[in-house]
Amino acid sequence: MYKEIYAKAKAYEAETVRFLMDMVRIPSFSTKEKDVVLAIKKEMEAAGFDAVEIDPLGNVIGRIGNGPKVIAFDAHVDTVYPGERSLWDFDPFDAHVKDGKVWGRGTVDQEGGMASMVTAGRIIKDLGLQEGFTLYFTGTVMEEDCDGLCWQYIIAEDKIKPEMVVITEPTNMNIYRGHRGRMEMQVHVKGLSCHGSAPERGDNAIYKISRIALEIEKLHTRLLEDDFLGKGSIAVTEVYFTGPSQCAVPDSARIHLDRRLTWGETEDSAVAEVAEACRLAGYPEAEIEVLTYAEEAYTGLVYPTKKYYPTWVTPADSPWIKAAEAAFAGALSRAPKVDKWTFSTNGVAIAGMHGIPCIGLGPGNEIYAHAPNEATPIQHLTEAAAFYAALIYELRP
Repeated sequence: MYKEIYAKAKAYEAETVRFLMDMVRIPSFSTKEKDVVLAIKKEMEAAGFDAVEIDPLGNVIGRIGNGPKVIAFDAHVDTVYPGERSLWDFDPFDAHVKDGKVWGRGTVDQEGGMASMVTAGRIIKDLGLQEGFTLYFTGTVMEEDCDGLCWQYIIAEDKIKPEMVVITEPTNMNIYRGHRGRMEMQVHVKGLSCHGSAPERGDNAIYKISRIALEIEKLHTRLLEDDFLGKGSIAVTEVYFTGPSQCAVPDSARIHLDRRLTWGETEDSAVAEVAEACRLAGYPEAEIEVLTYAEEAYTGLVYPTKKYYPTWVTPADSPWIKAAEAAFAGALSRAPKVDKWTFSTNGVAIAGMHGIPCIGLGPGNEIYAHAPNEATPIQHLTEAAAFYAALIYELRP
């Protein structure tokens, strides 16, 4: 059966490539995914999915089968902007094939995963592998702006709670089983404005926030380290201030913090560490704010969430990982490497918040995510489609 699955994936290779290029040619930035979602819905319907719906947040959800074992495959369908166009050798949305790769914004992060997922759906239907399963294929929105928000909605509002989710973010065709969490914070301090010609009359908020920033730099060196996920991190990424004029001492200032959380670190522990840094800087009264995401989806819905995205790990000896390793070896005739992502994924909600096991495998190398001249190998697209179908064969009841 594994050979038959791979042969099907190879036979559909041209269709997989064509569909990926179709998506790349439709710009689909966070909160602006409507057109690509409609294109994906049309493709799923053409592929013979049993049902395809778009939920109120704008996620497109295809279903194959109606059995008791519920498994989901996820690809977010929003992309980041191209950035500085002079860094690209071509129009980022002029999808094309060259040197055995599909080129364009989103080919790696992560419409390539969606293209392979839909091909896997075709294979599963062709070979009747869906017996005993309900399989969901989710094209999720707003992940680049707020990872996991889409799956918070799917679980809480759509009432879909799979036994396991395959995240198709790029893994360079390795199996991934976790990544660090993250959170976004700001630290606020107040000052007292006065004329810049006599700064001693005021209380300079920039000096205060600068001293706190230097303590944050020291805090980074003291954070926990995990054998698998690596070290936690914290960085000051933005600085803001207010004041009456350029000739006045500023009356408030704040810094934005990017915090990456390794195993054992939590929202409470991270906030406590920043509070201690403020105290060491001499400003225990500084306000620490964990930010909230409340942007409007392309459907008009606002679904606010705190910008705390928990760490998650699927154990190496988990039956899901073992099944993934067997499916990989069976379909692709080689042993997989099991590793982790450097960046964050929808797993922060699926596994981190809701405890649903996740495994990851996707076409493309994550080092090309958000980079100019983005491209994913066609071989990866075909192998990923074969793996997804083979995993369902391996998990059959």
